[in-house]
This record gives sequence, structure tokens and C-alpha cells, in this order.
Amino acid sequence: MADTQHKPYSPQFEPISLLEELAHVIDYQDGWARVEVELKSACNHCKNSDNCGTATVAKAFSVKTQQFSIPSAKPCSRGDILKIGLAESVIIKSAALVYLMPLLGLFCAAAVGQLLGTVLSLNPNAFAMLFGAVGGVLGWMVAKRLAKKLERQAEPVIIQYLGQQLPQ
Repeated sequence: MADTQHKPYSPQFEPISLLEELAHVIDYQDGWARVEVELKSACNHCKNSDNCGTATVAKAFSVKTQQFSIPSAKPCSRGDILKIGLAESVIIKSAALVYLMPLLGLFCAAAVGQLLGTVLSLNPNAFAMLFGAVGGVLGWMVAKRLAKKLERQAEPVIIQYLGQQLPQ
């Protein structure tokens, strides 16, 4: 048997999973590309979109776009198309914050309200509902602040320069 030597685990060499999107360059200055990305709805992507009321409503609203600046190693021209990527972990963390923090605040505060109402010999259910509502709102506010902080730390990167769009 050959003696194989195992290298220690090093997280810096682990590939990062990126979510990819196409972006249109609208301006380029001093190594920074100002890009525009079309925000997509979850509707219109399944085979039932022709018969779905929700998809019909989604088609009625105009397409929304988001603009932001990213560092570019190569000069870009207006109209260039770039493939950009964002770490998948950023999306997962943001979703966890937005959905779980308000629920955590609701349940924890409701439990405190229930306990306080019982200790004070008042209506524990009313205290649980009141504290739960306040806890849910506070959880949402904390999640919003943390999500903004996470958004500032997350930087999309240019994966590929695709050039100009062909005229149709």
C-alpha cells in the first residue's frame, strides 16, 4: 500500500459558489463600471405562466432595474455586457435575516409577555400578544439594519466581459 499524505483543510482554496447575472454598463470612470441589472420576478419561469393569474399581474408591471458601481480591471464602454457574480452565502444570510429575525423576536417577546402576565396576575394572553407584536417589529428593525450592513460588505465581481450586444 502506498502511503498517501493528506493536506490539511484550508478554506482559502475552497471554491466560492456565485450567483450569476448579466449587467449592462451605463458608465465607466477611473476603474469603476456603473452597471444596470434587470430585477427578475419569480413569475413567468414555470410552464403554467400562460394560465396563471399571478404571472399575468407580474407581466402588467414594468421591468425594474437596479444600478450600482463595481471595480473593473478592464476599461468598459457604454452598452457593454458583463457577467457579474455575487457570493451565494450573501443571499442565504440575507434571506435568513429577513425571515427568521422577526419570527425570533415575535416568539421570544411573546414568551416574556406570557411569563410577565402570569407573574403579575394579569391576562397572560394579552401580554403575550402585545409583547409578541413589539418583538416582531423590533426583530424586523434589527434584521433590516443587519441586512444593510451585510449588503455593504457584499461586493459583486465581474466574472466575464461579454462585449457589446448585437443589434436585433
